[in-house]
Amino acid sequence: MDERPVSPALKIAAGAMFVFLLAPLLVIVPISFSGDAYMAFPPESWSVKWYGAIFANPAMMNAFWVSFALAVVVTLVSLAVGLPAAYALVRLKLPGAEILSNLFSAPLLLPTIVLGLAILLVFAPLGLLGTFQGLVAAHLVVTLPYAVRVLSTALANLPLPVEEAASTLGAKPLTVFFRVTLPMMRSGLVSTAALCFLVSFDEVVLSLFMTGPRLSTLPVAMYHHVEQQADPMAASISVLLVVLTLVVVVVVDRTVGLTRTFVK
Repeated sequence: MDERPVSPALKIAAGAMFVFLLAPLLVIVPISFSGDAYMAFPPESWSVKWYGAIFANPAMMNAFWVSFALAVVVTLVSLAVGLPAAYALVRLKLPGAEILSNLFSAPLLLPTIVLGLAILLVFAPLGLLGTFQGLVAAHLVVTLPYAVRVLSTALANLPLPVEEAASTLGAKPLTVFFRVTLPMMRSGLVSTAALCFLVSFDEVVLSLFMTGPRLSTLPVAMYHHVEQQADPMAASISVLLVVLTLVVVVVVDRTVGLTRTFVK
């Protein structure tokens, strides 16, 4: 099937949008290699000392590993909960499935600061503030809507006759699910995992409400660092986070392909 030609005006508009989105990198990347003691653009001297300062800062490294472990746990739980929920909504045709789907998406409609305040009021009496378990639960409030939505879309786009054919040939429902449905959903599972990981790792507002002196995530540690100091370390961390995001995108591309994963 021939693709429709893209108009020059659309190409120019897309190029301008890319430039607009990537423009901050033109400032952040040079600042991250600054040899100055404070943020300035353009830098007066050049050095990689601030990258070394990140790894020499115990607070930042501890916060990184907390964020990494938190993102991994949240991603696994989001898949474990979101997949059955999506299957029930799409395949089982539950009564009120549309209402349930909207209910799952409701947290995304609230401003994050309002959601964080509500979570604070609920979790405080339960003793979950400043705990890893509380952070996991708070991040799940944000990642689960994405997981259910993406997995529901992936399920809805699967060819149902293939599953029906497997059932007709004598396969049990669980066998059909694990041997037929899940392999066909690979692109949806990978995209859900990548999205949940990045959303959890970068979440700062909810984490500000949930963290404490003994437990901090990397975005929260960066926020407090910028409040107290104006050195280029925050720019260096930002560049490393951009690199981490690119790594996740490359993994998705090499695993299932970006087109199959995000374009339906």
